[in-house]
Amino acid sequence: MPPSRGEQGGRPMLIDVGLPLSLAFIMFSLGFGLTFADFARVLAMPKAVLTGVVMQVGAVPLVAYLLLMVFDLPPAMAFGVMILSFCPGGVTSNILTKLAGGTVALSITLTAVVSLLSVITVPILVAWAGAVFLGAAAPEVDVLAIGLSMFAITAVPVIIGLLARWMAPGVADRFEKGVSALSLLLFIVIVMAALATNWDLMTANMWTLGPVLMLLNAALLVAGIGVARLIGLSGPDGLCISVEMGVQNATLGIAVAGMVAQASGIPEYAVPTALYGITTYVVTIPGMFILKRVFTW
Repeated sequence: MPPSRGEQGGRPMLIDVGLPLSLAFIMFSLGFGLTFADFARVLAMPKAVLTGVVMQVGAVPLVAYLLLMVFDLPPAMAFGVMILSFCPGGVTSNILTKLAGGTVALSITLTAVVSLLSVITVPILVAWAGAVFLGAAAPEVDVLAIGLSMFAITAVPVIIGLLARWMAPGVADRFEKGVSALSLLLFIVIVMAALATNWDLMTANMWTLGPVLMLLNAALLVAGIGVARLIGLSGPDGLCISVEMGVQNATLGIAVAGMVAQASGIPEYAVPTALYGITTYVVTIPGMFILKRVFTW
């Protein structure tokens, strides 16, 4: 008798249920911290917002692709790096932007806008990357199904959180810190679960995958603030775009990897995203302070 879906590969059904629910709550926490004024900033600071969106959606995957042309990673790991690069900024990017002295309002706006756009961009780009890096071994990617799933577990919770704050701002102010703390805890648990589930694969590729991820992170930080300076944005805006590019939504990346693999548990494609969920803070936190000193204008 074949093993049930929850038992295949020894991966508990808890992951299959807990991962999308955790992602939905994390996205709810993002919406819970938003107001409609955050979206109005698109009109108030169009140059900075447009630059941030283009850099996040276009430049991040481009930098990742160029690095993978230089470094020889196993196809599944390379594909996982590309999935990571398609993800919007992580919810902690807002906190890091504040610590760095960047424009927090811009960070919040970019995280929200790119997160909603990712419902369209991620499935299309994932299908392309699978064909490029996995070739004939690529799983069939149902772009519409992934898009609808992402809409259900990302866009809908963001909208619910936004409406909850709008209808009861006092309640939202009271519970926002607790919701954010729980969101961060769930993020940590998901990253640890992804690494634990694929521990042998992660350790076997750590010394090749780790440097690539850290170099990618550093390149994104420099690219973000460099382009911002080149086109005349302020220093705080540049720091914000830099951090938004460098900190990806690892939870979403892990969830998308699972949608692509169409298997129980957390697949190997999720390893780069899970590992990046740790290395990004090792690179980004000191990196943003170095950039602040070097690129002060």
